[in-house]
Amino acid sequence: MSVPLKNQTLRYPARSLVILTGLPGAGKTTLLSRLYGLDAAASDPVVVGGTVVIDSHQSRNRWAGRLPSAPARVRRAVVFATHVWRIGRSVARGYPVIAHNRGCSPLVLYGFALLARRAGARLHLLMLDVAPETALAGQHARGRVVDEVTFDRHRRRWEALVGRVRAGRPVPASGATVIDRSVASRLRSIDFG
Repeated sequence: MSVPLKNQTLRYPARSLVILTGLPGAGKTTLLSRLYGLDAAASDPVVVGGTVVIDSHQSRNRWAGRLPSAPARVRRAVVFATHVWRIGRSVARGYPVIAHNRGCSPLVLYGFALLARRAGARLHLLMLDVAPETALAGQHARGRVVDEVTFDRHRRRWEALVGRVRAGRPVPASGATVIDRSVASRLRSIDFG
């Protein structure tokens, strides 16, 4: 199941967790910033028109400089745990949520589906599909390049997820919509209810 784009708007049920996902550098943060006016320096989620908007950069900013002696792997784990906790808390409070997440491993997606189900909501995927070369160019443009091994892992998982969704199997999500940058650039709003 996909959510159709009508009049440059995507519409989801009121009780939804929408995960905006794609390769690192695909343009997910750019899309959220354009639609919701996110501040790149913000360290907390924002509420816009009753929707909670959560970008992983917010959690990264929250922990910036707070764990200076911790290994990079530990810092990344703390940031990710904070990001997931914020998503779970917002869904549990009954808000419609749209959240950025670059990871698309099955375990992560099942975790989001569980958070949504426990709150009486449904998980939907909004997938920003770009060529790996485009995503790499996006990483260079923002000055944060993912190492080659990590990017290759993301690419393999992404291709598998897109294949399942296009075959009509968005599990564990209730639905998924695949868009490219052209469609993303025409998108004017994401509405709930």
